[in-house]
Amino acid sequence: MTEPSPLLSQAPAVVQGGRVPALAAALVRGVTAAGLGLGALAALVMVLWISSPYPDRGPGGALHVAAGLWLLAHGTELVRADTLSGNPAPVGVVPLLLVALPALLTHRAARDALEPDEGRPRASARGVLCAVTAGYLLVGGAVVVYATRGPLAADLLSALLHLPLVAGASAAAGVWTASGRPLGPLPAWLPERVRAELARTRITVAARSAAAGALALLGGGALLVAVSLVWHADATQDSFLHLADEWSGRLALLLLGLALVPNAAVWGAAYGLGPGFALGTGALATPLAFTGDPALPHFPLLSAVPAEGRGTALNWAVVVVPVVAGVVIAWFTVRRDAVSGVRETALAALLGAVGCGLLTAVLAAAAGGAMGTGRLAVFGPVWWLTGAAATVWTAAVGVPGALGVRAWRMRGAGVVAAEPAVSAVSEGAEEAEEAEEGYDFLPVVALEEREPREVRWAALKEASGGLMAEFPSAPVAAEPPAAEEAGTSVPLVAVEPEGEPPAAEEAGTSVPLVAVEPEGEPPAAEETGPSVPLVAVEPEGEPPAPEEPGPSAAP
Repeated sequence: MTEPSPLLSQAPAVVQGGRVPALAAALVRGVTAAGLGLGALAALVMVLWISSPYPDRGPGGALHVAAGLWLLAHGTELVRADTLSGNPAPVGVVPLLLVALPALLTHRAARDALEPDEGRPRASARGVLCAVTAGYLLVGGAVVVYATRGPLAADLLSALLHLPLVAGASAAAGVWTASGRPLGPLPAWLPERVRAELARTRITVAARSAAAGALALLGGGALLVAVSLVWHADATQDSFLHLADEWSGRLALLLLGLALVPNAAVWGAAYGLGPGFALGTGALATPLAFTGDPALPHFPLLSAVPAEGRGTALNWAVVVVPVVAGVVIAWFTVRRDAVSGVRETALAALLGAVGCGLLTAVLAAAAGGAMGTGRLAVFGPVWWLTGAAATVWTAAVGVPGALGVRAWRMRGAGVVAAEPAVSAVSEGAEEAEEAEEGYDFLPVVALEEREPREVRWAALKEASGGLMAEFPSAPVAAEPPAAEEAGTSVPLVAVEPEGEPPAAEEAGTSVPLVAVEPEGEPPAAEETGPSVPLVAVEPEGEPPAPEEPGPSAAP
């Protein structure tokens, strides 16, 4: 009874507690993320409906409004049926702060699904992405069907386009974050020169500076809107009080205004960049002039729109917004801990400007839309003009600014690297120094006397307390027998020939000299010097006469 079933033992591993439970858990996480976002908006709408003294519809109408707002947070265009003219009017301006709610929930669901769980296998990144997105779209499809009727009906085609896009992009961002934010290889269809220019380090620096520049533009735009609202404080207050009489309506109006603050910041950035924004099909607000006949509904944030007519010096002063963004890109392009060449710095700043322009174009496209039919069909900044202006402004200021920041940070170095090759050598030297810092505990004397491999082996052995073996010595070739070390001195000893005792030597007789090795240990080596051959030197003068045989000495 305790033996496993043969069918169970032959089942694939992915079914036996493998990846199927992990994918099912990821699917549930996607459903939960969609339910949390929808539930939060539904709770808020129900609170406002309950607190309203004169509700137009019952709880069903409030739930339809909540479903429509949830779809609007994904970019879905809504259709408002109860208008003054009786004709349905589209609502295409998406409050960008609402988009953060489903995006963050889906991002977290995908990220948590890839976290390792003790005792359970982890699904692949692609499987988690598909499972979380599928679970989210299950709830989204039901909401689309429910929201096709009601005071804020959802446009079916727009929902089919935007809902999977937002859910998939947010889940992909969560999977990428859980995987360590890897930067994969560039597409193979790109030319080799382009792939060489778009190095990984350069792309990282450009992405960082582009994000910083886009945030600087948004911050400058938000500051412009705030200053203008304070400047037109009376008109803002009148608009706010005119639209709502009771506190519940004013609370709803205040929450809607807060949700549209990011949109207003993008509009302010577009105004500072130059292209401005459209207030209907025949009106355009730019720093140079406010032309056309605007169709402005009563809304507090629209009170910040500048007055009609030609721009003044105060309007032209908004040019400081893109200038500051360019300076921010220049500052974030030049790293403190690296020395880059002139070409490297300029190219990184240019890539950062292009990235800032792309981000600004995406935000401008999301911040605008239709507010009705006829003259209100175009409302907000033109995305491609805004993105192009952001690229030109930040490149014109950021590239020379980055070169200036580089020169300023290197002013005390004494040597300015002007070519990428020099920069590469400098970076390589810095990496080598950082690699050597890990061996600070090793003895320095050994590092200077022996070969690198023997040095590190001996130092590691010393640091380990003798636990490591000796470094394997290389085989040494035998020296030739005739080879004699240079500079070794051998004592010379006169040896008497065997046999009869020699007769008395006459002057000039030579005695044979023989080199005799001393017993015991070899003498210490003398200073290295050139070897001098031993040569018997004849005395000056006439050669000695041959030795004559004679009588031996008397006893």
